[in-house]
Amino acid sequence: MPRILIAECKQEVSTFNPVLSGYEDFTLRHGQSILDYHRQVRSEVGGALSVFDATPGVELVPTCSAHFITSGGTLADAAFERLAEELLSSIKSAPAVDGLYFSLHGAMATLSEGDPEGWLLEQIRKIVGEKVPIVISLDLHGILTDRMLEQSDAAVAFHTYPHVDFFGTGERAARLLLRIVAGDVKPVTAKVTVPALARGDELITASGSIRHAVNAAKAVEQSPGGLSAAMMWGNPFTDVPALASNSFVVTDNDPALAEREALRIANLFWEHHEKMQVPLTSLAVAARMSKENSSGTVVLVDAADATSSGASGDSNAVLRALIDAGYEGTAVIPIVDPDAVQAAFQAGVGNAVKTTVGGALDAKRFTPLPIEGRVRMLSDGWFHSETTRELWQAGPTAVIQVGNITLIVTSRAVSLYDRALFLAHGCDPKHFGVVVVKSPHCEPHMFKEWAARYIDVDAPGSTSANLRSLGHTKCARPMFPLDADVPFQPQAKIFARCVA
Repeated sequence: MPRILIAECKQEVSTFNPVLSGYEDFTLRHGQSILDYHRQVRSEVGGALSVFDATPGVELVPTCSAHFITSGGTLADAAFERLAEELLSSIKSAPAVDGLYFSLHGAMATLSEGDPEGWLLEQIRKIVGEKVPIVISLDLHGILTDRMLEQSDAAVAFHTYPHVDFFGTGERAARLLLRIVAGDVKPVTAKVTVPALARGDELITASGSIRHAVNAAKAVEQSPGGLSAAMMWGNPFTDVPALASNSFVVTDNDPALAEREALRIANLFWEHHEKMQVPLTSLAVAARMSKENSSGTVVLVDAADATSSGASGDSNAVLRALIDAGYEGTAVIPIVDPDAVQAAFQAGVGNAVKTTVGGALDAKRFTPLPIEGRVRMLSDGWFHSETTRELWQAGPTAVIQVGNITLIVTSRAVSLYDRALFLAHGCDPKHFGVVVVKSPHCEPHMFKEWAARYIDVDAPGSTSANLRSLGHTKCARPMFPLDADVPFQPQAKIFARCVA
């Protein structure tokens, strides 16, 4: 009767966001509440639980789940120390286990630690010992470090972007862990690091050129001896020493196969890497195109302020551009500004409000914009993700009508990679002339398939697709596209615990 420990610690950061993340930016769950919550949602942990629950004799030991409310700036050291203490203490107090499933993102960073996930795994390994197998699940935007692979037995990562396989990734991780616990397989991993940071439509796994590498990884997993494989292109906004793209392959005690396939996947990625950038349209041109549009909805993609990638969410750059262009159609724009929300709550629904919006957090990039409007809705900011049904919290939220423009103003950043915030606040994107989407990519049916125009805007922000503008100082160089003529000499590194 295998006893499986469950743990989670997930965050994705932009180190270019000047606002530090804190302990309060995480949702903490302990013990049974972890199981109760994740059995209701389509998360990685939810997927893993579906496998464990369907396997006779498995006993679950839920310990600690620390899940970021949304991505944000670099995690403050004190916050990480507190989170780590809760997580590690819960594992120390747990009974002896036969295996451990650890749900991670992979793109966390603190002020003083560039590889907090690797550090956590190192500490967990000291607690559970060398013989307990550990399987980790990762976002493909994670940064796969040597230390993470040295301290775990196998990794499993997303295969889709936009991400629709949260649940499936957890299922794959759980199945692999059970095979390792049963002694059926002995995992060995090969990793190939690629000096490239990628963005753009070519990364859409259903249609972009990234599909060649991703499909090769999927084929490895389905082949004899293949246990796990993925192409991870990291989060370009998490500027840490290990930032890069990585392929990895896990096989059943076959290092030669792992190396060969990891090299093949990496080369398939590199073959297309020069296309993996975003053609951007200036703010002024995007605003003019919006003004000139005569029918349908223009979607303005402000990925530079993508909260799900680590941005602050308080950019008013597109709002300013529309006003400056004299745009007279309808528009809906999400923005983070706790003071503006407070002013709306003080005014009350139906009443006029005079305040400023934007520049509340990232004051280096954005200046508060004075507005006069009317409060249309107030809410507590709790709603369910359209994608996973997870419960998201934007804090107190106000819908403010400013002339022809509708602002959904939240007290804190919340993920915007689906339409949940809009729909939860009575704003169907299809009913507006312009929709500002603060996410680099959403599932096609959400916006792109029906938009009259879909424009990637070159706006300022801590998650700008104009990567050269951000000022990387910690990642290895040369690195595409930060440098010209970047060489790639693929080499595989092998990791194998196989502890008797």
